[in-house]
Amino acid sequence: MTVSDQFSTFLTNIKLDNDDQLQSRYSEITLKLNKRFRNSDSTTANRLQVGSYGRYTGIKGISDLDMLYIMPNYLWDDYKNDPAKLLRHTRDALKERYPKTDITYDTLIVIVNFGNFKFEVQPVFEIELEDGSIAYKYPYTKNGGSYRVTKPRHEQAEMTRFRNEYGDTHRRLCKIMRSWINNVGLKMGGLLLDTLAYNFMKDDEDVARTSLSHFDELCRDFFEFLMNEPARDHYQALGSGQDVKVKKKFHSKAKDAYTIACDAISATDEEDRHDKWRDIFGKNFPKAESTTTNKSSNCRVVHFDDNEQFIEDIYSINIQGSLKIDCEIKSNGFREKFLSQILREHLHIGRIRSLDFFIEKCDIEEPFNVRWKVRNVGAEAKRRNCLRGEILYPNIRNSTSRHETADFTGPHYVECYIIKNGYVVARDRINVPIL
Repeated sequence: MTVSDQFSTFLTNIKLDNDDQLQSRYSEITLKLNKRFRNSDSTTANRLQVGSYGRYTGIKGISDLDMLYIMPNYLWDDYKNDPAKLLRHTRDALKERYPKTDITYDTLIVIVNFGNFKFEVQPVFEIELEDGSIAYKYPYTKNGGSYRVTKPRHEQAEMTRFRNEYGDTHRRLCKIMRSWINNVGLKMGGLLLDTLAYNFMKDDEDVARTSLSHFDELCRDFFEFLMNEPARDHYQALGSGQDVKVKKKFHSKAKDAYTIACDAISATDEEDRHDKWRDIFGKNFPKAESTTTNKSSNCRVVHFDDNEQFIEDIYSINIQGSLKIDCEIKSNGFREKFLSQILREHLHIGRIRSLDFFIEKCDIEEPFNVRWKVRNVGAEAKRRNCLRGEILYPNIRNSTSRHETADFTGPHYVECYIIKNGYVVARDRINVPIL
């Protein structure tokens, strides 16, 4: 499979597969708000689809859909001194349409939770800026309440201009990198990702026109760009120049991805190359064309089952926080080291060890549920037909932790997932090198 085939298949695999359903929800919400505030039956007027969906960089499994509803200007006097009332009235109108749906509002938006995805609806008032462009005033209910300005049309216009001039490279890279941040549990907003990808290629026409046949190198170079970015707490969004917050530093995860991407590009074995890209991007990156058999050192064909489960097949991914896991390594009941120390020192775990995986840090507010995944990798795992990879519950009494044993050699790994309100809101992986 060529590089072009790999990344073309990958993009097909992550293409939105429920667009009709999403558009139907957009229409229903728009109709209800138009009826409430304008006595209109239009399903499309007075709304703006924003966020990654509106910028055409959303992918399969998208969990947050963003929409601006443009209020009639004559109602400004009713709401200008009470932004919370605007959110409350918007919520109440949608509650009439979806009486059994969980609908709430927070500081900025009305949240309509449909289960496997949610709509974040922001009522706004349209304004014209000094340069003649259109922006919107949106409610902000903290500190007594006020209105702030957003410029999503500027961002969308720049995305469109860049595409018209250079082609689909930018949008493709944004979609692919959404798979990365979902797979590694990086807390990064979509507008920041699209802005970083734009900054990466805006000053280099050759990069901006990269074909799919060189997307392996493009991804590697983008990871290198990210890991070398100066530490900042915000960027200026493409097109609008408005501040977009850095929710979590991305340099360490970008460095890890860069290292794996370099290994993938230099790999001579097709299965190994695909597996490395799947380490970065997850299950939607295609497997090698034949991965059901493998040859051991004495050239016997080894047959093995691969029944790996993937958390995104069970829950939608909506990374909202950060998670860090570690493992206490014991021998004969006594602690030897923590796995994080082993990895820092580039050492290995000896066989016949007791391994207790636990959550070291998590910034998600309780309550939440925890799931684990233990994946054995390497020739010995295949020879024993013990790749594992099921989604598991904690198994240490009265804790969120997971007990395992180091039975045989291989570059194994363990993942942990935080589940809240039906979404994976944080995830982490730790490598388990057993020698």
